[in-house]
Amino acid sequence: MSNYMDKSQQPILGNNTVDPETPKAGQWRAAMWKFLLFSALGIALFIIPFQWDGKVTILLGVLTDALQAALGSYVAYITMAIVSISCIGALAVKVLKPNLDEGSLTKKLFDIDWFWVATRFLGMLFVWMIYLQVGPEFIINRNTGGVIFEDLIPILIPLFFFAILSLPFLTDFGLMEFLGTLASKVFIKLFKLPGRSAVDAMSSWFGAASIGLLVTMQEYDKSFYSQREAAVIATTFSVTSIAFTYVVAKTIGVDNNFVFFYLTIALTGFIAAIIMPRIPPLSLKPDTYHSGKSMLDEGIPAEYTTYQWAVNRAVTRAHSMPSLGHVFKGSVNNLFDIYFGLIPVIFAIGTIGLGLAEYTPLFNWLATPLVPLLEWLQIPEAAKAAPAMIMGFADMYLPALVGKSIESEMTRFIVGAASITQIIYMSEVGALILKSNIKLNVLELFLIFILRTLISLVVITSVAHLLY
Repeated sequence: MSNYMDKSQQPILGNNTVDPETPKAGQWRAAMWKFLLFSALGIALFIIPFQWDGKVTILLGVLTDALQAALGSYVAYITMAIVSISCIGALAVKVLKPNLDEGSLTKKLFDIDWFWVATRFLGMLFVWMIYLQVGPEFIINRNTGGVIFEDLIPILIPLFFFAILSLPFLTDFGLMEFLGTLASKVFIKLFKLPGRSAVDAMSSWFGAASIGLLVTMQEYDKSFYSQREAAVIATTFSVTSIAFTYVVAKTIGVDNNFVFFYLTIALTGFIAAIIMPRIPPLSLKPDTYHSGKSMLDEGIPAEYTTYQWAVNRAVTRAHSMPSLGHVFKGSVNNLFDIYFGLIPVIFAIGTIGLGLAEYTPLFNWLATPLVPLLEWLQIPEAAKAAPAMIMGFADMYLPALVGKSIESEMTRFIVGAASITQIIYMSEVGALILKSNIKLNVLELFLIFILRTLISLVVITSVAHLLY
């Protein structure tokens, strides 16, 4: 440890304005323990998978399931309260124009653009229609609004509760700096990304897509990622969890081949992550920062080894963090922002997307050009498989529900694996990206979705032909 203290005069975090003081002697030891303990807690919560109650999950998943079970049917009332307060509060601020303090939580939650006010109003309208079962089937059907109200939101509310409150253990006490420094050369060369995005990738892969995306959003808002980097990470590493991958495999009837199914998804995701940052629209995104300048420098001084610099940066970051009470207060504010800002958007965008998939031929039309490609790739029942793949843009689970009726196991394998690697689905990830400060619009998200689908199809089909 003395080796690190001898070199403590070096700047650590690369902050272009003021570098935090590197701790010395007793401060160093205290900061080291702070880094080790809180980062270990973050890893235990978000990353380490284990067997629990017959399924592979993470500690955050166990806590989420426990809270979901405790809330039971009350989650419906909590949901309606959140969505209603979100809309009424935003409308009140727009109409009454109160003098809100700059930076106050009320201003952050409710002083929003008219577009998002309208989106919140739609979300409130939909949630009450679904609950009361009044209105068009397009909205209130079990397979449209019912999926959002009964399946998705009861999971997201407890998930966000634990994820947002505990996210600083993963991102703010040195783990990002430590792993980012170690992985920087690999991630820059392979994915054109800073090394700290490795933490995003792991938290998505072992946890949930929304968790990795929340990490990305916060890192972009802090100017640790540029707009291009944040856009790449959000649309490339927000992979669903191992647990949900198994659910998809079981639904579509290929769980007997799950090991190869999962390895195929891992290979496909890796190849797509190399290609996507190098082609439009992601390659055209500017390297500009939310605050106007980068707060990150992953360069390693010549007198340090990579590991020494990783430890130095991690311990210094842990030392610079305020008290846990201050961190917790910030997390609570972020939790309210996610609840009031995102839940109504998921209801609005997710219900419309699922309604279009269930009641209109839109996805069949969009899938028409895909049929010849599937036939060229020698995929059986191509006409049935094509719409199922396009429906993944509305919701990740739809391809499995539609594709389970396909007779060919090889085709079901391809549809299921592709639905996981497509990543962009509007019922959750797409809505979260649109609500974030990362500047990606619906058309760009759809183009990224199509490109990922094409890349995935080539890789997955090649593996499928070897297996079947």
